[in-house]
Amino acid sequence: MIHWHNNTNGKTIRVAQWAAGRIGQSAMRAVIKDPSFELVGLYVHSANKVGKDAGELCGLRKIGVIATSEISDILLQKPDVVLYTPEGYDATALEVLLGAGINVITTRNEFFYPEGMAPELRAPIEAACQAGNSSLLATGSSPGFSTIALPLVLTSLSRDVECITIDEFADIPASVTPSMITDVMGFGSVSDGRLDPKRLEHATEGFSQSLQLLGAALGKSVENFVTEGEVALATAPVELANGAVIKPGTLAAQRITVSAMENGRAILKFRANWYCTKELDREWVLGDSGWRVQIDSDTPLDVSIEFPRGRQSHADQMSSLTAHPVVNAIPFVVSAPAGIRVGAEFPVMSPWHSQARS
Repeated sequence: MIHWHNNTNGKTIRVAQWAAGRIGQSAMRAVIKDPSFELVGLYVHSANKVGKDAGELCGLRKIGVIATSEISDILLQKPDVVLYTPEGYDATALEVLLGAGINVITTRNEFFYPEGMAPELRAPIEAACQAGNSSLLATGSSPGFSTIALPLVLTSLSRDVECITIDEFADIPASVTPSMITDVMGFGSVSDGRLDPKRLEHATEGFSQSLQLLGAALGKSVENFVTEGEVALATAPVELANGAVIKPGTLAAQRITVSAMENGRAILKFRANWYCTKELDREWVLGDSGWRVQIDSDTPLDVSIEFPRGRQSHADQMSSLTAHPVVNAIPFVVSAPAGIRVGAEFPVMSPWHSQARS
């Protein structure tokens, strides 16, 4: 694949942020702190954030950028790029931004691989890119780094690769509120041993495009996907921060595996492991929060990455893992040709690329 490089010639890049949730806040902090970028706009969905200063909304000083819920206000600022990190997506808004010549970098999993996109979504987005001479890139940590960048680097040590398995481990009580754990995610409930089919469908949608992209980058054609769900029950009581208890015999962990298939066999696997305890009735190998990538090849590899505590709060650190690839991609996407771009086209996009220009 062709590699597009940072070619902004030292120009300060005008950036607008779309959505001010945890990921958006992390992205804004990174942009504001980098003198090679200028945050010029902030679009928000919540009425209670409209009119607030962007700096204050992300925990920094006031910077004079006022949050708006009107796309026209963003267009008036003429940003070079919009960082698009909402929980859902608005295809019409994306078409307007791209058609106006504004590049977009998003964390949305619907835009990772053009060939895997729904045709009714891809066609108007491509047309808007061409009309505005703009580009769109989807990136992040998972999907993104864990499902594309990291496996690609590891396979460079092999010649004959049979299968790549990517495990993601999430210690749920360490990063999720107790009410979310029990009331929304269903941990601590009596289980019939099956996961909701809608949850399996959501996982397939979330990771299929990035696995297709990984397969294409390795010269493989993914024919279809097989998604399986498993559950595990607690064998000992688990007390949550609010005093609630996950009792033995109730749901304490779940595993969802999305397998990319070629000729009837799995060549790529993404496996999400969410657990409230490691004391389970299933013999699962569970790491601490992080990733494990296994390369089944003529030179087998087994690589684990954990997330030690840094200077930020745990919640901010986790959101930064997703936000930072977006911010690091800014100078590359601004320089890229028009169209829906993919992460495998670019060299490693590190923060030093932008900081070296300031």
